Amino acid sequence: MQYYHPRPSSIVAALYTLRDLQVDVAVLHGPSGCSFKHARLLEEDGIRVLTTSLGDEEFVFGGQKTLEELLRFAESEFHPNRIAVVGTCVSMIIGEDLEAGIEGSGISTPAIAVSIHAGFRENIEGVLAALEPALRAGWISEEEFARQKRILQAANAIEHSRGAASKTYIQPSRGDLKHAAAAELLNVIRAGKKTLVVMNAKKETAYMFADYLCAVHEAAEKTAPDADIHYLCNLENRGLPKVRADAEQILSELKSRGINPKLAGALDEYGENGSTIEKIIREEKPEVLVLSGVPHAVSPEALNGITVFSSTNGPRQAAPLKEQGHDYVIVELDLHPKTIGVHSIVESEFGAVLRSLV
Repeated sequence: MQYYHPRPSSIVAALYTLRDLQVDVAVLHGPSGCSFKHARLLEEDGIRVLTTSLGDEEFVFGGQKTLEELLRFAESEFHPNRIAVVGTCVSMIIGEDLEAGIEGSGISTPAIAVSIHAGFRENIEGVLAALEPALRAGWISEEEFARQKRILQAANAIEHSRGAASKTYIQPSRGDLKHAAAAELLNVIRAGKKTLVVMNAKKETAYMFADYLCAVHEAAEKTAPDADIHYLCNLENRGLPKVRADAEQILSELKSRGINPKLAGALDEYGENGSTIEKIIREEKPEVLVLSGVPHAVSPEALNGITVFSSTNGPRQAAPLKEQGHDYVIVELDLHPKTIGVHSIVESEFGAVLRSLV
């Protein structure tokens, strides 16, 4: 499909994957401004992102010497356990050999080359471009690589069928007013309606989407202690190292706050968790559903007869969710920057509003 609204970058997807693989230093072999915003964000999360800052001269004569010098600098300055060299549009167009740059640098640190550019319509190409050399280097197993391919395909399918990739252009929206949605949710909690609160979040975004469980739990404790509320999260212990660590941390904190959720899937399985969540919805038969993270993983058919409060961090996801019958759609703007580099649950805007009404 041809898209007229911006879509995620495959270079950025590769960088986030390298972070999840516990790479210490990622070297962007390209202009200094390439992926600047995300490179800066990722440095808040423990990975150093360097750039060879290619310019006019390197565009013509090549930048391998610059790459080799930077790799030697990175090794001596930061003493990393793992390094990755990530391609950009420039380095790919001029035909730079990233692996030759690593070999020519003479570094002893384990390093991989990620041959990628931003000319892919699907950002999962960047994830695969990072995982393939990681597999060859022995950083992940064949089993985990196969699992990653499966869940990436599932996530892609959901985005194309019900997400921000489902239309050529989607008007961004801030969703429903948070105070109106919070007031109505508080009403149904006080009315004693059976409620299922579900988090189906993507990786570190769970640090904020988990706050929906906390806010509902706190509101119920103070206003309706006997409320019939159940909790469900995708915090099973699978995935790349950082993903597993985040799931363990969030689950531990939820339990410390008095929430013992049922588990359904892992933090990187948000795309394929829909069928499991739908099965639990059929079993639980809730009257009200609070669905945060990637709510469009759940099919509209599973929501018939249920009042649905859904939350996303994508302004272009609001309109599709409304079309799919979600009664209240809440958009958590700037969620991603707020969940980078954190190690405890972050208060959501909706959670703050709900708490203020109690």
